[in-house]
Amino acid sequence: MLLTLFSGQNEGLLFGVFGVIIVIFLIVDLGFFHKKHHKISQREALLQSIFWVLVSVGYGALIYFYGEGSAATLEFFSAYVTEKALSVDNIFVILLILRYFNVKEEYYHNILFWGILGAILFRAIFIFLGALLISEFHWILYIFGVFLVYSGIKLFGEEDDMELEPEKNPLLKAAKKVLPMSTSDKEGKFWFRENGKLLFTPLFLVIILIESTDLIFAVDSIPAAFAISQNEFVIYTSNIFAVMGLRAMFFLLANVLDKFYLLQKGLSIVLIFIGAKMLAEIFEIHVPIFLSFSIIIGALVLAIVLSLMFPKAEEPELEEEVS
Repeated sequence: MLLTLFSGQNEGLLFGVFGVIIVIFLIVDLGFFHKKHHKISQREALLQSIFWVLVSVGYGALIYFYGEGSAATLEFFSAYVTEKALSVDNIFVILLILRYFNVKEEYYHNILFWGILGAILFRAIFIFLGALLISEFHWILYIFGVFLVYSGIKLFGEEDDMELEPEKNPLLKAAKKVLPMSTSDKEGKFWFRENGKLLFTPLFLVIILIESTDLIFAVDSIPAAFAISQNEFVIYTSNIFAVMGLRAMFFLLANVLDKFYLLQKGLSIVLIFIGAKMLAEIFEIHVPIFLSFSIIIGALVLAIVLSLMFPKAEEPELEEEVS
């Protein structure tokens, strides 16, 4: 099934354009715009977010004109929006990790850059491996469907508050045992040499934790993408465009996530719907892609609107007792 990615000249061209876009902006981002550590402003984050949305929309238009028409385009945007929405929880956890390790805000961008680079690599492996398995064992899709319905129901019942316990992460524990660690961040470096000895900084542990956390979130997002489309080209490009905009969205939403408290419920409804849609195919019930796209967008927009219309009541602060 991997060969189907390059079965047509147009699809090969689209994948080439995708590769060029990603490589150029990764190089320009780190090598030109962010040579020095600095705190990302809300304005800069907004402009970057708009930029990546426009690039993604433009790429969706290319799929329409040079790909397989409206069906493939709607699949691309459905997978893109779903991944974008599921990234909100990822943003919240990343923020908890950075705060837990007391990372300075001027280092956020560099850490997220390398975190996203790792996500591009690992998601490519997951997606193409998943596509290969599905081509051999189609019934795996129905397992994905059951998993998504279960995940959606579980997410719907979860509380907003999330506890972070890095000390229980097996990769982090192994890294601390194996790697020679330093307590200094060395002005944003991940490792450095001192007296001929290679030492790793706490920021390297942050990268490990963020990468392993992204893999956990990919367990939900990638099956959801396969429920929308079985075209690995559509799944991978939509997923990576959403991931590329994750960093800007992080800086844009980091301080206002609490306002969209119902978004978690909206995400759970999306997961349940996508899983149910996949399971319905067992009974030869096929949900049109346009209806599927409308339901995904509608659930997320409604969750955001209701969050703003009915703000979450702030918990009263406990007054300190004066002895």
